[in-house]
Amino acid sequence: MDCDSIVKDLKKMRNPKNIEGMAKFGINPQFALGIKIPTLRIKAKEIGKHQKLALELWETQIHEARLLASLIGEPKLISRSLMNKWASDFNSWDLCDQVCNNLFRKTEFAYDKAVDWSTKNKELVKRAAFVLMATLAVHSKKLNNDDFLKFFEYIKKAATDERNFVKKAVNWSVRQIGKRNLFLHEKAIQLSEEFLEIESKSARWIANNALKELRSEKIISKIKS
Repeated sequence: MDCDSIVKDLKKMRNPKNIEGMAKFGINPQFALGIKIPTLRIKAKEIGKHQKLALELWETQIHEARLLASLIGEPKLISRSLMNKWASDFNSWDLCDQVCNNLFRKTEFAYDKAVDWSTKNKELVKRAAFVLMATLAVHSKKLNNDDFLKFFEYIKKAATDERNFVKKAVNWSVRQIGKRNLFLHEKAIQLSEEFLEIESKSARWIANNALKELRSEKIISKIKS
């Protein structure tokens, strides 16, 4: 199976109605085919892990081809420079989130890139930093409490960023870190309470949204169990 045949198959699945729906959810419809993620996951299983194909699919610029690339890419073959290159190509929040969750978080550079990208100005690159923090909080078995506490420094700096895609990812990172265990739950609540004192609509929105979830009985019960 080569890149051309895969792209040909993807184009056969083009769904104009889904493309319209993508735009309504703030997803960039440029170069999109309107293929849903579950369908792409099935395709990825058929292909298997294949780094060369992933690189070729990414270069097509087709939205779903890039999503597919994130599903078949091989984490051990991903370099820092490739991560930077793909991140700079992000043109939609869902592409950012899928690539980070499907592939980047599994690389040995995930933690460092989360820190590095948090200092960048480009909106979707900066979003990627906090998506990585959030997904690492959910999935990483290697990182410890101190590793996540170090993220707080960068989360604080980004809390006043009023851009929608950034503040939502910052909020996501606070909530996911806070749900990792009881210790980090307490620290995330403390951090959120600090944000309430900041003269920033973004920081206060992040705080209120995070506190609402972290203080819920359902979440507290789940963390304790």
